[in-house]
Amino acid sequence: MNKRSWFLIVTTTLGFAFLYLPILSLVIYSFNKSKLVTVWAGFSTKWYGELFRDPQILGAAWISLKIAFISASLALVLGTLGAFVLVRFRRFRGKTLMGGMISAPLVMPDVIIGLSLLLLFVAMEAAFGWPAGRGVTTIVIAHTTFCMAYVAVVVQSRLMDMDESLEEAALDLGARPIRLFFDITLPVISPALLSGWLLAFTLSLDDLVIASFVSGPGASTLPMVIFSKVRLGVSPDINALATIVIAIVALGVVVAAVRMKPDNR
Repeated sequence: MNKRSWFLIVTTTLGFAFLYLPILSLVIYSFNKSKLVTVWAGFSTKWYGELFRDPQILGAAWISLKIAFISASLALVLGTLGAFVLVRFRRFRGKTLMGGMISAPLVMPDVIIGLSLLLLFVAMEAAFGWPAGRGVTTIVIAHTTFCMAYVAVVVQSRLMDMDESLEEAALDLGARPIRLFFDITLPVISPALLSGWLLAFTLSLDDLVIASFVSGPGASTLPMVIFSKVRLGVSPDINALATIVIAIVALGVVVAAVRMKPDNR
C-alpha cells in the first residue's frame, strides 16, 4: 500500500470521526441517568419518558410537522409550475428576471429573508388586516417562499434532461395535453417531485432563523423550542429527542438504500 492510499485512509477516517463521534456521544448520553449530560451515572431510559411527557416539546413537534407538510406541498406545486415555465416556455420577456427571482432564496441569507418577510407581514396587516398577527399562517407562507426555490431547481433539472420525443409521440397518437401530462410527463418527473417535496419538508422542519422572525405566541416550532432550552444548558431530554430524530433519519436512509439496491436475480 503506497503513501497516497495511507493518506486517503487516514484523512477519510479523521473526517468521519469528526462528523459522527459527536453524534455517537450524544446518543450515548441520552441514556445517561444523571441530569448532567457530561457526567455518566449509569444506564437509564427515563429521559425518553420525560420527553414524551413534556407538552411543550410535543406541541412544538406537532406544529413543526404540520407546517412542514403544508409548506412542502405548497412549495411543490408552485416550484413545479415555475420550473415548467422556465423550461418549456423558452422565450418570453422577463424570463431572466423570473429565473433570478426564483433562484434568489437559494443564496439569500436567512436573516434577510426573515426580516423582509416580517416587514411585509406587518405592512399587509396594517393595509389589509391580514394576516392578523404572526403565527402558523405566516410561518407557512415564509417557508413556502424559500422552499419553492429548491423544488424549482430540482424539477427544472429533471425537465431539462427529459426526452421530449416521448411527449411528441403521445401528441402524434392523439393524446390530449392533460392526458399527456398525467400519463407521460408526471411519471417521468415523479422522482424529482418526490425529492423536491422531501427536501422542502426537511428544510421547513429544520428552519430556525426565518421562523423566529415570522412566528408569534403559540406558534413556536420545534427548533425554536430546542434553541431556547439549549441556551440555558443542554438537558438530557434534548439528547433523547435528538437520538429519536437520528434513528428516524437512519431508518429512512436504510429503507431508501434497500429500495434502490439493484435486483441480482
